Amino acid sequence: MDQSAIGLIGLAVMGENLALNMEHHGFSVSVYNRTAERTRQLAEGRGRGKKLHPTYDMAEFVKSLAPPRRIFLMVQAGAPVDAVLAQLKPLLAPGDIVMDGGNSFYKDTNRRSKDLEAAGFHYFGVGVSGGEAGALNGPCIMPGGTREAYPLVEPILTTIAAQVVDGPCCAYMGPGSAGHYVKMVHNGCEYAVMQLIAEAYDILRGGLGMSAAQLADVFGRWNEGELSSYLIEITQKVLSYVDPDTRQPLVDLILDQAGQKGTGKWTSQDAPDLGIPIPNIDAALWGRNISALKAERVKAADFLTGPAASARLDASFVEVVRDALYTGMIISYAQAMALLRTASHDYGYDLNLSEIARIWKGGCIIRAKLLDPIQAAFRGSPDLVNLLLDAELGGLVNRRQSSLRQVVQQAVGLGIPTPAFNASVAYFDSYRRARLPVNLIQAQRDFFGAHTYQRIDRSGTFHTEWE
Repeated sequence: MDQSAIGLIGLAVMGENLALNMEHHGFSVSVYNRTAERTRQLAEGRGRGKKLHPTYDMAEFVKSLAPPRRIFLMVQAGAPVDAVLAQLKPLLAPGDIVMDGGNSFYKDTNRRSKDLEAAGFHYFGVGVSGGEAGALNGPCIMPGGTREAYPLVEPILTTIAAQVVDGPCCAYMGPGSAGHYVKMVHNGCEYAVMQLIAEAYDILRGGLGMSAAQLADVFGRWNEGELSSYLIEITQKVLSYVDPDTRQPLVDLILDQAGQKGTGKWTSQDAPDLGIPIPNIDAALWGRNISALKAERVKAADFLTGPAASARLDASFVEVVRDALYTGMIISYAQAMALLRTASHDYGYDLNLSEIARIWKGGCIIRAKLLDPIQAAFRGSPDLVNLLLDAELGGLVNRRQSSLRQVVQQAVGLGIPTPAFNASVAYFDSYRRARLPVNLIQAQRDFFGAHTYQRIDRSGTFHTEWE
């Protein structure tokens, strides 16, 4: 039997769909899963008659691959990845390539990369975005790892990726953990945009009393303009869906308690280490965390009071919310790109931000029309420190800041929590200020801890005996 071009380990839905995507594009694929029944189900079901080679033993799996072996892991992040690598390592030959396509923490990817490359193997941390449908039909792929080995996997990855007008939604990110880091920040930005959309939904529902069907119409219209994006598109579909059992909008029956898989949290944890503020992503994270306190919130609703009831907003406010949402999205992407820029420098990734914006335009969860001007901004100014300093995008935020402020003001008056909209305004106002009140904080720090300070009228470091 001929050896396969690539092997894939881990046949949950994402792994199975990726294997079928590879096969559909002409690559022979060996597959292996820890539980043999899963492999058998694929071979006898969706994989029947296709160029899929089911294997039921790790040694058999490795032997079935053409050298240099290309192995794609789609297993749960964390200990399971280490367990699979421990099984694989004795079976590999120098020059073989292992790609981790899960949402692994970038520091784990760095550790694994050093270990495998010291043994003569090539290791890639590969960010894959697009969910189940993307895995099957074309995801956004963000590979990072051994530069000289990338041409050995590039034809497969670029072929199975989503395709947009200016190329495949796959590009080499950089060495080591660059791919997984970019995917982590992608997911953090995803958190922020989802939170903004949820807040816009809450304002329109609570402030204007709009039904799910009416809101679906609004989001449908928005998706036809500059807000056009995957997340706005699926929001319209979610709001339109009627539960077949109750004949009510299903969204109204879903428990208000959000889940998360860790990448958004990792983004928020890493940003302070790099000294980069990402308040929109932080707001989205704590928005999910406070949602988990469901029992406490139910009790608090009977005890804590909000503002007195006031008249509902005028219907024209829908367009104000639209403009505020677009502005908040720009600010969210600005924070994400600023974090990537600093990580690129500090971690030695040498990221191409214009290329990242380009590949995010297809396949991934945060694909949006907005990525066109973002790509153009970094293509025209590769050293741009912040998207808010781009003439087009920064100018737009300048012009629409009043909508953002109106939404926050009205939401506060109505007692509707809008942490991501609030964070957008605070970030914008802080970033545009030439002088912030941190001079007082520095004085306080020097007062109680002799931490010293600098002055604006002379050079040097100073300490004062305040009493």
